Amino acid sequence: MKLLVPVKRVIDYNVKPRVKADGTGVDLANVKMSMNPFDEIAVEEAIRLKEKGVATEIVAVSIGPAKAQETLRTALAMGADRAILVTTDDAVEPLAVAKILAAIAKEEEPGMVILGKQAIDDDSNQTGQMLAALLGWAQGTFASKVEVDGEAVNVTREVDGGLETLRLKLPAIVTTDLRLNEPRYASLPNIMKAKSKPLAQKTPADYGVDTAPRLQTLSVREPSKREAGVKVNSVDELIDHLRTVGVIG
Repeated sequence: MKLLVPVKRVIDYNVKPRVKADGTGVDLANVKMSMNPFDEIAVEEAIRLKEKGVATEIVAVSIGPAKAQETLRTALAMGADRAILVTTDDAVEPLAVAKILAAIAKEEEPGMVILGKQAIDDDSNQTGQMLAALLGWAQGTFASKVEVDGEAVNVTREVDGGLETLRLKLPAIVTTDLRLNEPRYASLPNIMKAKSKPLAQKTPADYGVDTAPRLQTLSVREPSKREAGVKVNSVDELIDHLRTVGVIG
């Protein structure tokens, strides 16, 4: 079975994002970028399925600028077999990403698409669900456990108050949650090998997808700074203060 694993290049999760002075977006100049953490988990899960003999090939896909090659090389160093980069300098919205991935899925015919449940830059949590709708495939979101069983996959997902296990007929879409696994570090030999693994470059036009934005960002601003707390000496004083600030009547 072939596995398709989309990965996204985002600001490294250890870096604090800076808002542009004009409030039009996030400043990406001279900022460390890396693979979206949820996508790292997806790559790791795909590798584990291959190590179990369930999967035969892992294809990593990224949609973004030419520098996204670095993200794909990371996936290849972790254990993916080959990669596809759909190059565009435009900001691509989840719907356009889903359309491109749907076209790639029809071309590659994978048994499963495994991707992060969301990207930490826009937190949209939409691509996996949109992709399932476009392809007409079953979907298991927020997966904390994935077990392939013949022509089906059992996906344990986190829901309010507990866990839910779904049985999906393959091919299927699975989006990964944080507790699914812990991604491995790529070894130096594998990093060197990744440089020679095939990486095909495409454009959205190759798949007949219009990436024109449907949404407009009006403004971006940092969260308001928290005000200092106030110490009180008694419950009565606390209640009086809460009444003063209008928390209680």
